[in-house]
Amino acid sequence: MFDIGFSEIVVIGVVALIVIGPERLPKTARMLGHLFGRLQRYVSEVKSDISREMELDELRRLQREVKGVATDLQQSMTSVASEVRTSARDIENQLNAGAGQVADVLPAGETAGASPPVASGAAAPEGSAESSRQTSLPGFDKL
Repeated sequence: MFDIGFSEIVVIGVVALIVIGPERLPKTARMLGHLFGRLQRYVSEVKSDISREMELDELRRLQREVKGVATDLQQSMTSVASEVRTSARDIENQLNAGAGQVADVLPAGETAGASPPVASGAAAPEGSAESSRQTSLPGFDKL
């Protein structure tokens, strides 16, 4: 802290002995020691408070950065989800339009992928059930 050598301390002690006197010098030295200790404790408390505040500022800055990244991630995920929903609707519309075109091209009474018409009175082969044209694909109505 201060650059005081041994010779300066001796000079200060001799002057203090002459000015204060030999009776009050021990009390005064003790009081100066207590004041010096208090000063050191105060300085160390201030240093620890400053370092604690610096750490809190660092944590607040880090928290702001993490919140910013989380917000950006949430926005990007929301935009990707909406794009996927839009793409799924477009694909559904294209599939429905394609199914409508196929139904328009086929002769009446036939469905795409069905076997040729069976003669009247004969039993239809198993697994070939006539189905009406669906307006939307199953599972896409929830999007």
